[in-house]
Amino acid sequence: MSTNQSVGTILDRNSNSTIELWISGVERNEELTALSMNPQERSRHLRPLLSELVCRLRLGHDAKATASDAAREHGVRRCAQGYTVPMIVEESRILQVSIFTTLHNNLASTDCHNIMLDVATIADEVDSQLKQAMIGFAEPLTAKTAD
Repeated sequence: MSTNQSVGTILDRNSNSTIELWISGVERNEELTALSMNPQERSRHLRPLLSELVCRLRLGHDAKATASDAAREHGVRRCAQGYTVPMIVEESRILQVSIFTTLHNNLASTDCHNIMLDVATIADEVDSQLKQAMIGFAEPLTAKTAD
């Protein structure tokens, strides 16, 4: 395997294993598994969110987070599925752990020159996506109170 791969390349190449780590983490969480759904339904938002993360990493460290339609739609869907705000936050936490575990598992082939800046970008992007999910989560609730 070649060495000195960017964090974005590693995350892109390992998106399936990152999603598997996330599903495993969710399945160990009693609060999240209280709502029954299959792994595909539960994780369908991850591929677009990981893709957005990889794109942001490839833009460079000065790139700012942008609005994420995929994250907003995820929030809308989770509201309809009966999730609570703490449950969505917990999903996001598990996503960060899964991403960082993927990086750890591939550290030998990672270009470590900018890894701390990449980690900061990952945290910022995942938190931005969480914010967008919360905006989407609130949309149906706001519409109900407006009626």
